[in-house]
Amino acid sequence: MQRVWIMVVLAVIGAGLATAETLSYLDLVGRLTDLERLAVLPEPGEKCAQWSSWDRASTFDAATGNYINWDANGDNNGIIRTENGKQVLAEMEGPGVIWRIWSAKDGPGHVRIFLDGNAEPAVDLPFTGYFDGKTEPFVYPALVHKVAMGLNNYVPIPYQKSCKIVADPDWGAYYHFTYGTYPKGTVLPTFKLPLSAAQTEALAKANEILTNCGRNPAGRRTGEARMIQNVTVAPGQTARVAELDGPRAITSIRVKMEVPAAPGSYDVMRSLALSMNWDGQAAPSVWVPLGDFFGTAPGVNAYKSLPLGMTKDGFYSFWYMPFRKAVIRLTNDGTEARSIQFTITHAALSRPIEQLGRFGVKWHRDARLDDRRKIDWTILKTEGRGRYCGVMLHVWNPRGGWWGEGDEKFFVDGETFPSTFGTGSEDYFGYAWCNPTLFENCYHNQTISNNNKGHVSVNRWQITDNVPFQTSFNGSIEKYYPNSRPTLYASTVYFYLASGQDDGYEATPWADRAGYWQPVELPSVKGAIEGEKLKILKKSGGNPQEQDMSGFGEAWSGEAHLWWTEAKPGDTLELAVPVKEAGTFALKANFTKAVDYGIVQLYFDGAKLGEPIDFYNDGVVATGAMDLGTRELTAGDHTFKAEIVGANEKAVKGYMFGLDYLLLEKK
Repeated sequence: MQRVWIMVVLAVIGAGLATAETLSYLDLVGRLTDLERLAVLPEPGEKCAQWSSWDRASTFDAATGNYINWDANGDNNGIIRTENGKQVLAEMEGPGVIWRIWSAKDGPGHVRIFLDGNAEPAVDLPFTGYFDGKTEPFVYPALVHKVAMGLNNYVPIPYQKSCKIVADPDWGAYYHFTYGTYPKGTVLPTFKLPLSAAQTEALAKANEILTNCGRNPAGRRTGEARMIQNVTVAPGQTARVAELDGPRAITSIRVKMEVPAAPGSYDVMRSLALSMNWDGQAAPSVWVPLGDFFGTAPGVNAYKSLPLGMTKDGFYSFWYMPFRKAVIRLTNDGTEARSIQFTITHAALSRPIEQLGRFGVKWHRDARLDDRRKIDWTILKTEGRGRYCGVMLHVWNPRGGWWGEGDEKFFVDGETFPSTFGTGSEDYFGYAWCNPTLFENCYHNQTISNNNKGHVSVNRWQITDNVPFQTSFNGSIEKYYPNSRPTLYASTVYFYLASGQDDGYEATPWADRAGYWQPVELPSVKGAIEGEKLKILKKSGGNPQEQDMSGFGEAWSGEAHLWWTEAKPGDTLELAVPVKEAGTFALKANFTKAVDYGIVQLYFDGAKLGEPIDFYNDGVVATGAMDLGTRELTAGDHTFKAEIVGANEKAVKGYMFGLDYLLLEKK
């Protein structure tokens, strides 16, 4: 009996030694481009979490099981505590690595990163210095970049024992520090500046790979083979694309096909459903519309990222997909036959297949929502052991306005409070301030956005910052607009699960995955000249722009107004007012009033329109049609001018102005 116990103890010790790794900084840099590493099943103790400035009003009441203030939205300045006049932004126990730093606004205040209990910070820079590309090693454009006003830094910062991040009060606004924690016994280097020549060279090499996406970052692998399969699928039929025996791994999939121009491409790319079954399992681990599989929707949208892309030469995937047996199928739910060329590359495994998970991709709309957290829209909810590796979110937002105010929240292994709690949807996808500018990057992309109106498509690939789980993963993102608005979400989520584990998602019927994007006719005042559509002739300051007003009720024509912000007393804004034919007109207008709006003098063709109007109100309301007098007007353009002259003593001194519409009623 004693000998048996000794053998058990030795086995446990041996297992512990087997899981303990020693990783150099070069090893960590290598993970920036290592898609194969994602398939390795996580060991107990491996985690990914995030410190951010989320609104601390959101809490979980353990006694009742209720989530309190779960939609709190003051996410710009949440901190752990104030200490000696400084703000503590993050505290972590090692061994670990900071994999991602993000912000929406970098200030001059210093942010100091203290590692392993050292009294002196390993990094001490103005927060701006983490993102401006001027300070080594934060100088590599693929790793440190600003996109659509979002600030991103993916340079790894490892530590062995602990990490504490402390900031001056004027550091900026909004932050994420996403970090990985490794099993006890893992040996990591402590980040130290300056980096060695070899470390700098490794970062430069990673930057080169990530800058030139569209090529498999692993290059040619041992035992690599390639097959080209031309498949024609009739309507209502399923074709077998490939059947492969292993153990091996699919290392790339390329697709070429003829696709009609948009919007015809939308239904085509949704009507073709790609499925992959591993190791004889009945349920497919991959089930996704073909277009969505490549990371953007609807239709075909050119972009390149590290694992996925769509180019003029076709579509590509470099996700690593281990198998003992692989069966790939394509189903055509459309009305016409489709011909597609698949080029599939597969290779020998570099580690035992028992250590590897099976690749999963699932597409859904509104699946597995949680009634306890109604604002949270589920991205992926599954059980088992694996890794969450990212998502493409397709938003249908026909009425416009900022759809993505909501935070991402990841509950891992049964957590009641999420270990990742974000600050806004655009922040999760690496940009900021609901900026509609398209951008292309190795880890995150905005491939569609028409001023946030209509179709929007964004993605984020969590490569180094993937989220390991041992028993379960429940990831969501807050959804502020309801389906009835309508604002509709669809997600394509990428992950790994241990062999034989079923994610539980079912295929989505054709009727539910296309055709739901229908135009919406916005309520408008007949004959109104919409303020947000008027041509700007001149401005002395401020920022005039269209603002969606649907969130404030139905009192605004077209659910939008011309919003003039960042002006000051004395500033003027001149707009061109088109008049089709001469005559005598009653001039009417609808304006916006709010707590931070100013007192404004209005003019028409240089003449004052009465006395200044105070647009202060404690709450956002419309004035209703105001009578501005009668005018004799000639055909052609006339000038409407607004001048900021002050603000109510009760007002927040924002000096804003909002013009919903002008109305010319002929006498």
